[in-house]
Amino acid sequence: MINIPATLRISLRALRVNKMRSALTMLGIIIGVGAVIAMLAVGTGASSQIQQQISSLGSNLLMVVPGATSSGGVRMGAGTQSTLTVGDADAVLKECPAVSDVAPVLSGVAQIVYGNQNWSTGVTGTTPGMLNVRDWKLSAGRAFTEQDVKSSTKVCLLGQTVVDMLFGGLDPVGQIVRIKKIPFTVIGVLEAKGQDPRGQDQDDAIYVPVTTAQKKLFGTTFPGMIRMMMVKAKSTEDLDSAERQINELLRQRHRIGQRQDNDFTVRNLTQMMQAAEQSASVMTMLLGAIASVSLLVGGIGIMNIMLVSVTERTREIGIRMAVGAKTWDIRLQFIIEALALSLTGGAVGIIIGLTSSQIISSLAEWPTIVSPLSVLLAFSFSGLVGIFFGFYPAYKASLLNPIEALRYE
Repeated sequence: MINIPATLRISLRALRVNKMRSALTMLGIIIGVGAVIAMLAVGTGASSQIQQQISSLGSNLLMVVPGATSSGGVRMGAGTQSTLTVGDADAVLKECPAVSDVAPVLSGVAQIVYGNQNWSTGVTGTTPGMLNVRDWKLSAGRAFTEQDVKSSTKVCLLGQTVVDMLFGGLDPVGQIVRIKKIPFTVIGVLEAKGQDPRGQDQDDAIYVPVTTAQKKLFGTTFPGMIRMMMVKAKSTEDLDSAERQINELLRQRHRIGQRQDNDFTVRNLTQMMQAAEQSASVMTMLLGAIASVSLLVGGIGIMNIMLVSVTERTREIGIRMAVGAKTWDIRLQFIIEALALSLTGGAVGIIIGLTSSQIISSLAEWPTIVSPLSVLLAFSFSGLVGIFFGFYPAYKASLLNPIEALRYE
């Protein structure tokens, strides 16, 4: 019967005798576990940031942009031809069953002035449906209404960045700002959303009724023209149906023949965002896999040192066998030594990994999220590495001939 307590004491005593060698042997595992935790923290943080940016755009989104112009055989790209109108947006909302809401968009850049402060920002003409399409709430005031759109009222909603630049700590609701020297009343402030996946500040914006933008700010080449429309499907499952319905409806409205190309483009933003999210997940897995290589290198280091230890302690092994130690006693002794090295290194590596994650987050200003699961996996993997790479030296030690081992010098 294997005497586990005695074997454990012998194994730990052997490690204490060679403290420096034990510490150096653990170094590979320490670096490996620390690297796995730190890299997974960086990858998970980046993935979380992308998810937040994606969710800030809204859910179940489709974007409809005008078609491309051609001049002398040169195609200028999507959006260069004005083919969409507010009427198209109204028709999509009314006649496409899979569509939940629609927001037409007519945007431009303008200088905004309040008192002695001014700021250049994007101004977007739209309808009340924009807040629902973008899942955007107000932090103060109210949204403009359909009546504001019909009457081309000079009212606006401000993003948080614009509020900070123009008003500082003042309450902007009810104040008058000038957009292109035209006075607008601030009726609401939008909640902060942060950057979008392209890195643009979503809060650096002003929203006005689309008719006000058409008539008073940017003008149009023909009545009702818009630059694009944002469409919210009723659910993720309805996205394909909504895309198909929009294509069919707009082809009818624009009188496009069967063999003619569309003069508009429908883009599925949700699919694009899901692709970005999958890319972030793949990056996290790749970082973890690369860091795991150092764990394997640490395991090889443990195996090498254990083989050297077996050679150095051949006489000791022979004496143990001579006094009654069984084959599994010898194997267990060296497996325990390898496991102790790897688990101790894993514990130290966890501390190194957590510390490194905080340093990376503060110095590089990257978001890092340490998952308890990643810590558990790294520590468990370090134990498995110890057992795996410690088994061969243990097996080799257990096969020594006691008589030859006793004669070994």
